Amino acid sequence: MSDKSHNLRINPERLWSTIMETAAFGRTEKGGLRRLTLGPEDRQVRDWFRAACEAAGCTVKVDELGTMYAIRPGRNMSLPPIGCGSHLDTQPTGGKFDGVLGTLAGLELIRVLNDAGIETEAPIAVINWTNEEGSRFAPAMMASGAYVGDFDPADILARRDATGKTVAEALDEIGYRGPEKSGSVPLGAFVELHIEQGPILEAEGKTIGVVEGAQGIIWYDGRVVGFESHAGTTPMPLRRDALCALSEIVLAAERIAREHGPSAVATVGQATIANPSRNVIPGEISFTLEFRDPQSETLDALDSKIRKAISEIAERRRVEITLEQIWRKEPVVFAPEIVEKIEAAAKALGLSHRRMISGAGHDACNLAKTIPTAMIFVPCKDGISHNELEDATREDCAAGANVLLHTVLSLAKVC
Repeated sequence: MSDKSHNLRINPERLWSTIMETAAFGRTEKGGLRRLTLGPEDRQVRDWFRAACEAAGCTVKVDELGTMYAIRPGRNMSLPPIGCGSHLDTQPTGGKFDGVLGTLAGLELIRVLNDAGIETEAPIAVINWTNEEGSRFAPAMMASGAYVGDFDPADILARRDATGKTVAEALDEIGYRGPEKSGSVPLGAFVELHIEQGPILEAEGKTIGVVEGAQGIIWYDGRVVGFESHAGTTPMPLRRDALCALSEIVLAAERIAREHGPSAVATVGQATIANPSRNVIPGEISFTLEFRDPQSETLDALDSKIRKAISEIAERRRVEITLEQIWRKEPVVFAPEIVEKIEAAAKALGLSHRRMISGAGHDACNLAKTIPTAMIFVPCKDGISHNELEDATREDCAAGANVLLHTVLSLAKVC
C-alpha cells in the first residue's frame, strides 16, 4: 500500500451522520426501522443513496432485480470492480445498523478517497443488494443469489408477498426495475462489513470479527391440518387440534437442535391460524421453520430427524402435516486470501480482533460461490439484531469502516 494511503482513515462523524440521516426513512416509534424491501420507505432510501453516490462521482447502475451498483472509476477500467456494500432493507421491526452500516461505509470509503485525491487501479463498486432480509418476499438474499446463478431472475420477479403483489410489480411501483441483467456487472472481489448480530465480540471485548465462513441454512414452509370444532363441546381425546400439533413440532425442533449443539439452532418464526376464533379449536395452521449449522452433514441430520418427528406427531394426533423445503444454503467458506487481508488490516490499525463464523446469512455468502469474498464484523450491543433495540457504537462502526477501507484498497491497488 502506498505511503499516501497508509495513514488514511474514514471520517467517523460523517459516517455516523449518514447512518442517522437514512434512519429517517422508515423510523419506528421505538427508534428502529421498518423499511421493507421495495416499499415506499425503501424507495426513499434508494433515492437518497443514488443521489449521494452520484454526488461522490459514481455512476449508478441498476439491474433487473433492483440491485444498485455505484461504481467509482479506476485507472484501468478493463478490470472488474472491487465490490463492497450490503443492503438497505430491514425487518418489520428492524434496527438502524443491519446492512445499513456496510452499505454506507462503502459510500464513506468513496468519499474519503475523493477527499484524499486517491486513484485506484481497479474500479470500486458500492452495492445495495435487493431483498437481503426476505421478510416481504422469500427467499432472503434473492438478488445476490440470482447474481451467482442460484435463482432464475424470471422466477424471482414472479414471487409474491402476502398481499399477492409480485416482485416485478413492486419494482415497477418504486421505479427500480433496472436495465442491467442480473450478474452482468462483474466483480473482482467482494468485502461486506456488518454488525455481528450476535454476542461474541462484545463478550470478549473484541472490536473486529474476521469472518472465515458462514453457517448453512434450511428454510421450510409447513402446514398442519386438523379439524375445527367447538371449544366447549369437544372432549379432549376427540380433538384434532392443529395448534397443539404445531406446539409439539416446535418443541421437537428445539430438542433436535440441542442434540446437535452448540452450533445447531432451530427457529419457528411465523405461525398463522386460519380463521382464528377464541372458542374454536384451531383446524389449520401455516408455519415456517429454519435450521442453521456450519456443517452440511448436520443439516442433513436435522432434516431427517424433524421429518421423522413430524410423521410421529401427525399419526398420533390424527392431523395432516406437510413440510416443504423452500430453500437450502450450504455452509460457506470465504476466500482465505481476503480473510488474511482483513486480518492484516485489523492488525495494522491496532484493533483487537478474532476469527469467527457467521451465524447469520448474508449476501456475501451467496457471492462466495463465484467471487473471492469475505466479511468484517463489528460488535452490536448485547448481540441484539432484527430488533428495534439494535445498537452499535460510533467508534466500532468507524473501526469496521477503516478495516473495510484498507482491505478494499489492498484489493483495488492504489496508483
